[in-house]
Amino acid sequence: MRQPQWLCSLPVHNTLGENVLWHPHRAELWWTDIHSRRLYRYALGSGAEPASGTLTHWQTPERLAAFGFVPGDGAQTLIAAFDRGFALYTPDTAECHWLAQPEAHLPNHRFNDGKVDRQGRFWAGTMVERGDPLVGEGAALYCWSGASGAQRHLQGLGVSNGLSWSPDSRTAYLSDSARGVYYAYDFDAPSGRFSNRRVLALAPEGVGHDGACVDTQGNLWSAHFGGGRVVCYAPDGEERLVLDVPVSQPTCVALGGPDLSWLCITTARENLSESQLAKEPEAGNVLIYQTGAKGLPVDFFRG
Repeated sequence: MRQPQWLCSLPVHNTLGENVLWHPHRAELWWTDIHSRRLYRYALGSGAEPASGTLTHWQTPERLAAFGFVPGDGAQTLIAAFDRGFALYTPDTAECHWLAQPEAHLPNHRFNDGKVDRQGRFWAGTMVERGDPLVGEGAALYCWSGASGAQRHLQGLGVSNGLSWSPDSRTAYLSDSARGVYYAYDFDAPSGRFSNRRVLALAPEGVGHDGACVDTQGNLWSAHFGGGRVVCYAPDGEERLVLDVPVSQPTCVALGGPDLSWLCITTARENLSESQLAKEPEAGNVLIYQTGAKGLPVDFFRG
């Protein structure tokens, strides 16, 4: 696997950029800055060059942790996991229809990473934001399908992160960033049941596996928050490629662009000192690299 080549960065200076997604029909890159309560859309220009696009952003009603696309013409509606729960959100009109808040009774928790699966269900996990994430019953992973409300599938997590599925949907990947462990599970796609948990990869001390995506060959691309790199894992957990990036806090990755070969990486500036920021001028920006891999088109919510 050849090393990705730098293309450009989008100078957005996010506090906590996350959940980057490529819209397969509109040639747009979307992501959120959770702590700044901003949603971004970068529409690619006619030249199909990554630096030729037009940037739009919206202020969100709450911190937006994760989202997926809802099919339809006109204004784009999202299935969203705000910090308190699930909602349908249309940024162009600011309409926000709340669906469920399954951890409203846990004020120290918020929603974190999430994704739509190939069956059209939206999954999002929570995290312990205040307090020790490894004490007590912990956070959880939920599924919203529209038919049966917010169903809890996994419990006892510190920080739910990096949710992804293999191309055949028979394996699910989920990181607990608080423990520094990336897990693989057998996944029953019709029921959404997780089983047979095993360790896929361990993160170095002080590093967390953050947002991730899977390519057409089944390799898992993972942002190492605090580690300054993106690692591509084979399905058995072997490191196939390590990409060092010019920031210490990459947060999420997507394979996008016209042929789904651009590696798009959101990053964060939070908790960095002035001296650290001076050494990391790209911190908080979206980094784009050309790869030899090809991504899978994102799935649309069909709840």
